[in-house]
Amino acid sequence: MDFQELVERRRAYRALKPVEITEETVKEMAETARKSPSCFNNQPWRYVFVFGEKPLAEVKKALAKGNAWAQKASMIIGVFSKKELDCDIKGREYFLFDTGMATAFLQLKATEMGLVAHPIAGFNEEKAKEAMGIDPEMRLITLVIVGKHAEKPEDYLEGKQLETENKRPPRKEWDEFSFIDRVPS
Repeated sequence: MDFQELVERRRAYRALKPVEITEETVKEMAETARKSPSCFNNQPWRYVFVFGEKPLAEVKKALAKGNAWAQKASMIIGVFSKKELDCDIKGREYFLFDTGMATAFLQLKATEMGLVAHPIAGFNEEKAKEAMGIDPEMRLITLVIVGKHAEKPEDYLEGKQLETENKRPPRKEWDEFSFIDRVPS
C-alpha cells in the first residue's frame, strides 16, 4: 500500500471488535514510533501498551462516559512525556510536538496492520496514570484506543458518533489552514 492510501485508510473509528494483540504487534508499532524525528534526537515520547486482561480493565475505569465505546478496546496505549525530556528553546516546549509526531507514526503503522488507533482526551488522567504505573510527574498526553474495526457500528453507537462512523467527517479546505508566502491580514 502506498503512503497516500495509508493516510486515506486511517480513521478514528469507534466501532470496535476484539483483535489479538501480541508483543510482536506492540514491538512493530513501537519500532515505527522510534524512527520519528525529534528536537536534537531527544526522543521524549514514552508509551505504555496495555493489553493484558486485568491491566486493561483497570485502565478502562479511567475512561470518560462519552468514551464508553472504548470499552471494546483490545489495547489502550498511554502516551506520556514531560518537558524536561526535550528541547525548551526560548520558551518553545517541543515535547508535545515531538511526541505527537511519533504517535502519528504509530497510528499509521497500526493502520497498515489493519488496526484502528483512535487517540482520545476523555479520561481521568490521575486514574489512568495510576493504572498504568506512570510517574505522577509525567504528562499523560493521550490514550490511544486500539482494536479492529467492527462492521456494524449501529449495535452500540448512536447520534453523532454513528454518523461520523459511517462517513468521514468533513475536512477543512486547504486554503483555510495553508498559506503561501504570508498569512493574509
